Amino acid sequence: MVKNLLEQLRAITVVVADTGDILAIEKFTPRDATTNPSLITAAAQMPEYQEIVDQTLLKAKQDAGGSASSAQIVSLAFDRLAVAFGLKILQIIPGRVSTEVDARLSYDTEATIAKARDLIAQYEVAGVSRDRVLIKIAATWEGIRAAEVLEQDGIHCNLTLLFGVHQAIACAEAGVTLISPFVGRILDWYKKSTGRDSYPPAEDPGVLSVTQIYNYFKKFGYKTEVMGASFRNIDEIIQLAGCDLLTISPALLAELQANLGDLPRQLDPAQAATLDLKQISIDKATFDQMHASDRMAFEKLDEGIKGFTKALETLEKLLAERLARLEGDHTLSQARDDMFQVYDLDGDGFITREEWLGTDAVFDALDNNNDGKITAQEMSTGLGVLLHLEVAR
Repeated sequence: MVKNLLEQLRAITVVVADTGDILAIEKFTPRDATTNPSLITAAAQMPEYQEIVDQTLLKAKQDAGGSASSAQIVSLAFDRLAVAFGLKILQIIPGRVSTEVDARLSYDTEATIAKARDLIAQYEVAGVSRDRVLIKIAATWEGIRAAEVLEQDGIHCNLTLLFGVHQAIACAEAGVTLISPFVGRILDWYKKSTGRDSYPPAEDPGVLSVTQIYNYFKKFGYKTEVMGASFRNIDEIIQLAGCDLLTISPALLAELQANLGDLPRQLDPAQAATLDLKQISIDKATFDQMHASDRMAFEKLDEGIKGFTKALETLEKLLAERLARLEGDHTLSQARDDMFQVYDLDGDGFITREEWLGTDAVFDALDNNNDGKITAQEMSTGLGVLLHLEVAR
């Protein structure tokens, strides 16, 4: 009986689900799973996961204390939501889940280390061993240095947004557990740069990049695992059969499962050992020089960090809106506090007409005693009146 491509791939490569969708993970039963801010943001908007989001928000509100602002509660919940999804995923898969450090910390080594330790602490409090978690960090020089420290502490890392061989070698020399070179995004860049509509599978620039990295690691005995990521089609996956791991979206997993035929191994450690390759060492100066000269890697790393940052900001906005709905009557009080902080520019506890950026009519409505200043109490009372007037219209 001919096996489908997914079954054959599993025999030579660890298949990882690239999704935050728990139902999809249950369907394809991968060994590992990986998420990123975009995937968590998408999952958080699905009705079936609202309970996870709501529970995370309410627990964050409880732990933050009664005096915490909405922004503080959302910040705390944001840090915990990826772990909440990770814990659910770990109930399904036998292996590891990757959880990402805030992309806005990508150029801050110490902040990345602190955030990674906090994420691991959350998993350990929940009874999950750190061996089942990979901390995802952007493969900047600062991120790689953070990963080096974390690995020495027994916190395993997955270096993401990886586009160039210089990033890969620096990760391997730092003793990083796993790297995720981005196949599809590399292809996207070359198609746009060259104006070509397509590349033959064996000439796909993303495939060639991962092949180069895999062969280098196996040739020189690095223990760092290579996990191809960000695929645009199953041809890219087929060309990388034999890679240590491949993280694949549910749509492409379904396509592999639906296709029959032979799947020959393309990447092999024994073959890599026979190649004539030159080993190089990467220090910061070499990394910076190679990164600056690799326009694709330079642009895609920057673009990826900005993209993940935008996803994080979107998620924070979604959480703030969800918290407002959950709080009900408490929303008005929080709106008062947030608005008061915005307009009280000098922090003296009063909003003067000069500080007020809204209309005079609203200022006059809020200034109950007509003394030219708005207090926090007047803000609270006034917002209530204005809200009831608006609802009554």
